[in-house]
Amino acid sequence: MSEIKSYKDLIIWQKGIDIAINLYELVEDFPKEELYALTSQVKRACISISSNIAEGYGRSSTQSYIHFVSISRGSLFELETQLIVAKRLKFIKNETLFSELMNQITEESKMLNSFINKLESSKQ
Repeated sequence: MSEIKSYKDLIIWQKGIDIAINLYELVEDFPKEELYALTSQVKRACISISSNIAEGYGRSSTQSYIHFVSISRGSLFELETQLIVAKRLKFIKNETLFSELMNQITEESKMLNSFINKLESSKQ
């Protein structure tokens, strides 16, 4: 396993970026009247995933790091909920990309939970 020298080396951060890239592609088909509503909301949520991992990495304590990674997990769940709403409103046109995103969200959720547990264990 390679050494972690930066938050950019964290797979959870990298996968968060991948989610953001796929999400931006998915929302290109959302109705234009949703630009300042659901489209804006899902973009903010997806950007928050990796952003909070990075911010937590830069904090001076493990407890702060746990806090920010937990916020990242909350943003991930927020994004998942918003995508379910978008799907039910029939805003989703690319079913393949939607399925891929939902799988990425599930994988990221498991990884974030594991990472939080590891950080919690390191405090003791």
